[in-house]
Amino acid sequence: MDAKNTISQMRRGILEFCIVSLLADQEIYTAELISRLKAANLIVTDGTLYPLLNRLQKTELLQYRWEESDSGPPRKYYSLTEAGADYLQALETAWQDITESVHSILRGNNSE
Repeated sequence: MDAKNTISQMRRGILEFCIVSLLADQEIYTAELISRLKAANLIVTDGTLYPLLNRLQKTELLQYRWEESDSGPPRKYYSLTEAGADYLQALETAWQDITESVHSILRGNNSE
């Protein structure tokens, strides 16, 4: 059995959490966000990111602003809204619970 599909699904499942986490302390323009996610091997194509950013913006978890660039077209900078910061806290709590559960199973400490 090939694990590539499962690994891909795992990455997609945590992508939203990682995007919101990257935006927690600073606003980031789209190309930089893509670069960071690619460096972490979380996305392969830019097309993976844009629908997710649009959905997060439409649900008012992210906001953006345009800034003129000296070296090309204007840049779209994303940042978290207050609702986005609350959402991140909920995701961090869930992530902590999930990782503790998985580590417990991997260590063989699961009780039946």
